[in-house]
Amino acid sequence: MELEGRRAVVLGGTSGIGLAAVRQLQAAGAEVVAGSRSETTRQAARAALGTGVSWRRIDVLDRDALAALFAEVAPFDVLVNAATGGERAVGPFLEMDLDGFQGSFCKLWGYVNSVRLGAAHMSDDGAIVLVSGYPARKCSPGASAISTVGNAVEGFARAVAPEIAPRRINVVSPGVIDTPMFSMPPEARDAFLANATDRQPIPRPGRPEEVAEAILLAVRNDFMTGSTIDVDGGALLP
Repeated sequence: MELEGRRAVVLGGTSGIGLAAVRQLQAAGAEVVAGSRSETTRQAARAALGTGVSWRRIDVLDRDALAALFAEVAPFDVLVNAATGGERAVGPFLEMDLDGFQGSFCKLWGYVNSVRLGAAHMSDDGAIVLVSGYPARKCSPGASAISTVGNAVEGFARAVAPEIAPRRINVVSPGVIDTPMFSMPPEARDAFLANATDRQPIPRPGRPEEVAEAILLAVRNDFMTGSTIDVDGGALLP
């Protein structure tokens, strides 16, 4: 897919990986509509990128609002969903609050909503990209909810890929990425990220731009669907 003149919708597109994808899609010549729940991150993203992007307030769990957005901007060619949907539960499974575990699946429901409601408004050669994470296939203690949701996201993409063809759907699975998701004082943040990645073959956290490059690969490569691309510094390796 050549992106010049194409229209892209990026959900969760005002910070971190989503914002990096917005930057790269725009640089490739796409017309980008980016949305998120947070007014704060939208204002910061607008200040950083200017008026070349259409910024929208959207909650991926609000089906009516999502359907209205897709109908308004249709037709479009690219749909990227990097929205978390809500909080993620962490901690020992046998001590975990089950409502918290269940709430972690808001990410999956947001993805399901976007694909179900968005695909009908896309061009026949359109491309969808979702974001999972390496815990889907290598779970550390305390990450059972995150791992299970990631498994579900990757399985969902494989399950629906034949049904939405010729539109394509793929998943990008990041490792530990230095994004605003890790909200802690700078020194504590640096120490946490270093400790989380020091045993990887590439012993550092990834950058949002490195994940966004894989998102654009999944968008552009017309021979990929139902696939998962790992961008994790080798985190999945023994």
